[in-house]
Amino acid sequence: MEDAPESQTLANETPPNDVFLAPSITRSLILSGESYTYQSPIPKTIQNDMTTPCVLGVDEAGRGPVLGPMVYGLLYLPLPLHHSLLAETHHFDDSKVLTPAVRSDLMEKICTKTTDLYKNCGWATRMMSARDISAAQLRPNGAYNLNAQAMDATADLIQGVLDSGVNITEVYIDTIGQPEAYQKRLERIFPSLRITVAKKADSLYPCVSAASVCAKVSRDAALDVLYESYEEGAEVAWGSGYPSDARCTTWLRANMDPVFGWGSECRFSWGTAKEMLENKGVGAKTEWPDAAEEPGDNMKLTGFMMGGKEEEGNELGNWYGRKVTEEVF
Repeated sequence: MEDAPESQTLANETPPNDVFLAPSITRSLILSGESYTYQSPIPKTIQNDMTTPCVLGVDEAGRGPVLGPMVYGLLYLPLPLHHSLLAETHHFDDSKVLTPAVRSDLMEKICTKTTDLYKNCGWATRMMSARDISAAQLRPNGAYNLNAQAMDATADLIQGVLDSGVNITEVYIDTIGQPEAYQKRLERIFPSLRITVAKKADSLYPCVSAASVCAKVSRDAALDVLYESYEEGAEVAWGSGYPSDARCTTWLRANMDPVFGWGSECRFSWGTAKEMLENKGVGAKTEWPDAAEEPGDNMKLTGFMMGGKEEEGNELGNWYGRKVTEEVF
């Protein structure tokens, strides 16, 4: 899934230095490599009448990068305000065609209590960490592919809003794969909702455009948090995080640990990371026995290490380490 940005430039995908830090950003969880969900309070206008019919949009940011999380964003508001508030008043559009500064400014307005966006819009994000994405894709008992992870994140976000009591009647979602198949799957999960899954939904439906802003600004801020663990306060030298971004691949080569590769900010399941690890020859290569084969009684951990040589002599005497000679004192 390492696709490069198509219509947008890499510069537009790069987080700004002063990206807005939304409430969806929990530094401790991001730095630990955990995936988590944030859900905003229900807007006052909806709380005052929970029967108000609402429209909801879902979109993602960060599907293709080798660095950083993939973030799913959701935004809902009263149906009568869908176009007038989002499109006509605040000019939401697909986050990829908005500049980083405009995206950040719109997100700040969504989160500022005195604005009409805050009073009328609820939103949520699912932060899917690079570590968890890779672990799921590399599971030995069957891969949990990125499309399945994304669809589950979408369904969980929608369910979270429904569980809060908001009267969602219409849902618009930017597609993964074939829109028809994705829509049918969601209709089976949410039979009472009117669901539309479409290509380029983030350009067609204002609630999806707003959701894409929530997702993109949250990802931008998460990248900043992750980079701070390498160099406090520095410019994000890994750029957009896409494999096609020279800044990203340069950073990966320069910051590869000789044993562990990289931290939880990297998607080890991406071909870019795999190839660098293999070409660099980091760590000790290990060959594990086939689970179907019965291991011999005399199999030892050192026997799996390629290139490792057992010391001859007293095996028990060498178990805790090599013998020390007088020359070391």
